Amino acid sequence: MIPRLAAAGAFLVSLDSMMNIGFPAIAAAFAVPPEQIRWVIICYTGVYAVTAFAGGVVADLVGHGRVFRAGLALTALAFVAGGLALSFEWLLAARVAQGVASGLVYGTAPGIVTLAVAPDRRGRALGSLAAAMALGLAIGPLVAGVLVHVFGWRVVFFARLPVAVLVLVATRALPAVHGGAGTRRLVGLADLRRRPVPVACALAFLSQAGVFAIWLLAPFHLIERRGFDAGVAGVIFTLAPLGTSIAARLAGRVADRLGAFTPLIAGLALETLGLGALALADVDTPLAIVATALFVAGFGLGAFQVPMMTLVMGGFPSALQGAAGGLIFLARTLGLVSGVWLLAAVFASRRPLVGFDAAFGDAFLVATAIVAAAVVLALARLRSLRAGAPPA
Repeated sequence: MIPRLAAAGAFLVSLDSMMNIGFPAIAAAFAVPPEQIRWVIICYTGVYAVTAFAGGVVADLVGHGRVFRAGLALTALAFVAGGLALSFEWLLAARVAQGVASGLVYGTAPGIVTLAVAPDRRGRALGSLAAAMALGLAIGPLVAGVLVHVFGWRVVFFARLPVAVLVLVATRALPAVHGGAGTRRLVGLADLRRRPVPVACALAFLSQAGVFAIWLLAPFHLIERRGFDAGVAGVIFTLAPLGTSIAARLAGRVADRLGAFTPLIAGLALETLGLGALALADVDTPLAIVATALFVAGFGLGAFQVPMMTLVMGGFPSALQGAAGGLIFLARTLGLVSGVWLLAAVFASRRPLVGFDAAFGDAFLVATAIVAAAVVLALARLRSLRAGAPPA
């Protein structure tokens, strides 16, 4: 029951994928160019990166359940603020508040899950958590595509408010949840260097930095260049997170049986393949190819994420599962923010010179190179990852 409550909170936070389909409408409403939408992403993800780690550390001291529920309550308030935004600056402030809230949820959810199950079932449990997150990512664009087309961009905030309230009520009986048989302490630098945590976090950074090209640019490709309305674009776009959700459950089972490395490296390779195919796409590329590439990239991400989480969570003692979970999201989100900065800059600098399609391809080419670097790093550290030894 406890892992399901954690998954419900992660699902709620992951519904932020509704925002992506609303980006073109938000840009039009506040008269900002597409590259300025990166601030809507950065003000949210940059904040929850730090808050996730800090929230996880605090949860190790005061209880994961308390911090988790505080994040849910603040999430509901942030939805109201975002939906009522009258200026772009107001919207960004609401996104900062939402980032704090999401960090508290994301930073505690993995620890809640791992403390509730036996070590030999962590892969499956974390797979279910990752699948719930990916399901939220998949449903978000699908629902938002219809709602934004009918009601406008503000609905991406207000539609999530009832869900937030329901999850908050459902978790009212969630226990505080502590690890380490009563032992409570702060995480130290030596803990962050536990093997094979640094390598796994570096891979998470690179994977997220590359894959966010999809979340940043694909909606504009589908709506502005292909001419689809938000509803149709949402259906197509959701193939990426749908692939992640499907792969996450499979990867959890494989990680429990065969170890983390096999699904990890396979996932990174598939993510590279999908991004590479999108780098070659333009407005004349058959839609079936674009759709397949989105699914493959998302599937690869899901296959990678769960064994990566298993490695990191398993590298920390039970008393520091909050810090471990927060560290995962810190690494992922720093990669995401860095990717947004870099890819938005590539797109913005190239678009005036070569047009949308070529700039789109250049940004995805950079994204492909980033994830390919993760594949090389993972292969170079094969023995270290399997043996749990620190990288050379």
